[in-house]
Amino acid sequence: MDARALQIGLAGFGNVGAGVYLNLVRNGDLVAARCGCRLEVRRIAVRDVNRVRAVDPPAALVTADWRELAADPEIDVIVELMGGVSEAYDLVKAALEAGRIVVTGNKALLAERGRELFALARERGVPLLFEAAVAGGIPIIKAIQESLVGNRIESIYGIVNGTCNYILTRMQEAGIAYAEALEEAQRLGYAEADPALDVSGWDAGHKAILLGSLVSGAWVDPGSVVVEGIEHIAAADIGYAERLGYAVKLLAVIRRKGEAGLLEVRVQPSLVPSQHMLAAVHGVFNAVLVRGDVVGDALFYGSGAGRDPTSSAVISDLGEACRAKRGVIQTALINPAEEAALLPVDESFSHYYLRLNVDNLPGVLARVAALLGDHGAGITTVLQPETEGDSAELVMVLGDAPYGSIRRALREIAELDCTRETPVLLRLEPLETRATA
Repeated sequence: MDARALQIGLAGFGNVGAGVYLNLVRNGDLVAARCGCRLEVRRIAVRDVNRVRAVDPPAALVTADWRELAADPEIDVIVELMGGVSEAYDLVKAALEAGRIVVTGNKALLAERGRELFALARERGVPLLFEAAVAGGIPIIKAIQESLVGNRIESIYGIVNGTCNYILTRMQEAGIAYAEALEEAQRLGYAEADPALDVSGWDAGHKAILLGSLVSGAWVDPGSVVVEGIEHIAAADIGYAERLGYAVKLLAVIRRKGEAGLLEVRVQPSLVPSQHMLAAVHGVFNAVLVRGDVVGDALFYGSGAGRDPTSSAVISDLGEACRAKRGVIQTALINPAEEAALLPVDESFSHYYLRLNVDNLPGVLARVAALLGDHGAGITTVLQPETEGDSAELVMVLGDAPYGSIRRALREIAELDCTRETPVLLRLEPLETRATA
């Protein structure tokens, strides 16, 4: 074991930062024995030194200026858990320029400024570690970079946002509306007071960008990634999906398409077959299904957020930092000098769920079917609940077709004089399992 401990500068002492500190204190001997050096927190940067905290570190460790961490020559590794992008970027950049190892759980920072930071880390020859940035306590980053290094990753389907999964689960189990499920999630602490980042899909979008970059080995441009949230999902959609044999999940999808191997990267609410493993992921839990050309299908399941699961991921990266201190350097598989070749979303294929509210008149279904047919989309299933009023709902499952063709058809359907509300379109992911011999 090295005589000198790994000295840590911890930036941010919120829920996760406090969890890292507590778990290092509690399991310090275990981590030291396994990693070959002791992990010691030398400095903690907080926004308000006078704030009363449930976890109270020694006052001598605490500073209100994160710049002190970057300037301290005795600190070996900076753990960035501040959140946000601007100040976090300044700290991580300063740390990398000084040759410090960096551990971060900040997916927004890496999705928005990661190309620059990964390039700087490569230039300086120091690790930028980010296990905690995707799916909390699930070790998906190390799995892709290490355990599956001999695989060409064909696809990833991930439920990577616990807030959205909780809301959709409650809508399915209790039959409640989106607004009621969101209010319940906020009351229980599963959703922020301002839930926009989660329910818009962009929290999952940041994670999809990182996973896509790892899969491709090149940087995925955030501007090329299609992200849709769950705000427009109605209780009726959840109910119809169940009748059709599906559950609705917010999925991050990364998959290779065609001989050219273009990468499809998107986040959208999708119908998942009820018998599939991902449909059984309930509440705030996360799951990531990875398909490799050698391993076949591998499912990673666990807590995607929270103090202890996320701090576990941070401590895992600190173990990697111990190895880096001894000269075993591993950089991310992402080459920031290259940009991933992405499949345009309009060229992506899938099946679809379509719900329409229309005039309750003869011939309406035929008009809709004709428009869909004009754009190469066939109807495989129709549900038409009985109604006594002057409006009716049409629920259809559409066969495999390009997303762009479906969107063009939808624009024309929305303009029909018999269409009363904005159509609801969801992807339908078959998620067939490929077994290996």
